[in-house]
Amino acid sequence: MKKKELLKTVIKHIDIKSIDSTPIIDAMRSMSFTSRDTADAADILNRMINDKGCTVILTLAGSTSAAGCMQVYVDMVKNNMVDVVVATGASIVDMDFFEALGFKHYKGTYNADDKHLRDNYIDRIYDTYIDEEELQACDMAVNKVASSLEPRPYSSREFIREMGKWLVGNSKKKDSLVQVCYENNVPIFCPAFSDSSAGFGLVRHQWDNPEKHISIDSVKDFLELTMIKMAAKNSGLFMIGGGVPKNFVQDTVICAEVLGKEVPMHKYAIQITVADPRDGACSSSTLKEASSWGKVETAYEKMVYAEATSVLPLIISYVYHKMDWKKRKKYEWSKLFDKK
Repeated sequence: MKKKELLKTVIKHIDIKSIDSTPIIDAMRSMSFTSRDTADAADILNRMINDKGCTVILTLAGSTSAAGCMQVYVDMVKNNMVDVVVATGASIVDMDFFEALGFKHYKGTYNADDKHLRDNYIDRIYDTYIDEEELQACDMAVNKVASSLEPRPYSSREFIREMGKWLVGNSKKKDSLVQVCYENNVPIFCPAFSDSSAGFGLVRHQWDNPEKHISIDSVKDFLELTMIKMAAKNSGLFMIGGGVPKNFVQDTVICAEVLGKEVPMHKYAIQITVADPRDGACSSSTLKEASSWGKVETAYEKMVYAEATSVLPLIISYVYHKMDWKKRKKYEWSKLFDKK
């Protein structure tokens, strides 16, 4: 098959607003195994939404955005279910910013001939395809944003905000998480930002501007996210996958302690993952284990062992159709860092 044939069927992002999962979640609550865990997670997330002092933090790892859940995260922000996003660079740049530029992800197959894909300059994420030439165009868009800024160190939050501002006049797709977060003052942190198309674009920027260039300050990321934790009354975590975003946000409790500030552990925590805890990892510990480190309380925590695209739309559709987000305070944590 030629490249055009391989990149023929576009991934469509699920719209949780058009599907009311309430009857399914209500039925799952009386079941067992992953079904009951999923219903419990939906109830805990809705409890976060109804907690007047709770800052809700969404963490993203893995490729659910490319796989059809991109609009889910956008709708969470637009409907005031999320106050902060902590993600991998790939989730934010290679997937979301990438589609904002007008590019697409395509349906493929997991048992493809990967040498044939490489010959056609197609990258594979399990059963999803991406055009490598378009990814490189995404790299250069990041380079363009970087080259328009004052040369200095930036936190990833600062730089992604500039990406959102740039998209306002340049996006081909308006419902981008980067742009929607910018417009709603929801900060996005990518603690391993260079591990993505952003890295390639920023390397090119520094190569072209060896004397005066921008850089990403990951320590400033940690400080800024900890400042939000210190300013918030309490907090809840809704985590897709694990890895750096999960550990980074949990560590803010300890970081505040190091700074001499006593803050409560994260009051709520949900993780959707397929990782195994028996190797001491589970992509950065189970939530109960995290409690031993002083990071997460255990009264409202739930591990959901499932591939996220199978349960995430059900959970968010349920919370969306409960409509409790309509009466929720809008925190706009990006304003915490605005220059006075």
